[in-house]
Amino acid sequence: MQPDPKDRLVRAGPFSVAERDAVYRAIETRRDVRDQFLPDPLPDDVVARLLAAAHSAPSVGFMQPWNFITVRDPVRREAVWQAFSRANDEAAAMFEPERRDAYRALKLEGIRRAPLGLCVTCDPTRAGPVVLGRTHNRRMDSYSTVCAIQNLWLAARAEGVGVGWVSIFHETDLKALLRIPDHVEVVAWLCLGYVDTLYDHPELALKGWRQRLPLAELVFDEQWGEDG
Repeated sequence: MQPDPKDRLVRAGPFSVAERDAVYRAIETRRDVRDQFLPDPLPDDVVARLLAAAHSAPSVGFMQPWNFITVRDPVRREAVWQAFSRANDEAAAMFEPERRDAYRALKLEGIRRAPLGLCVTCDPTRAGPVVLGRTHNRRMDSYSTVCAIQNLWLAARAEGVGVGWVSIFHETDLKALLRIPDHVEVVAWLCLGYVDTLYDHPELALKGWRQRLPLAELVFDEQWGEDG
């Protein structure tokens, strides 16, 4: 006999001021770390807490489509870096010449420097062919996996752990290196490690690549284009 869910309700009031401020601080100071990792290994208990935070993310139909592959072996991480490097050369060639130099000036050495690599995947078959909430949007499992990544990222900020998301690679290369099944989607390669410092604003903004858009320009009231 299933317990009555009403017996599991807890109070949903706001956090204390200190707790609330800590959550917003983690959100506002989270950064994508590209190069500043320290070589110190992450303790197992810290990694376990980060993975638990990721696993606590919401998911459509409670399908929990994610898997996490931890990669510490420097030989395997070097192979991942080689795959990234090939794709990065292709990416650089896509930019106009005046942007190409700025792109190449960005230091993207996290795969080699971070002591832990984490490949996050999405298995669209996890809950069967028909999933509550995915019936009309087939990408909801991928979106759920991204929620898990964001959970991990904010928890990492609270732990003093830097995270960098590497998206420049051919998925087939990572699947071959990590023996990922064909039907499973690679969502992210994350670089994790301790850092001494973080930029006080997003690195790409500080280096002139792109600036944060004003929130007021992105909020509409009732329908598209109406000022909020």
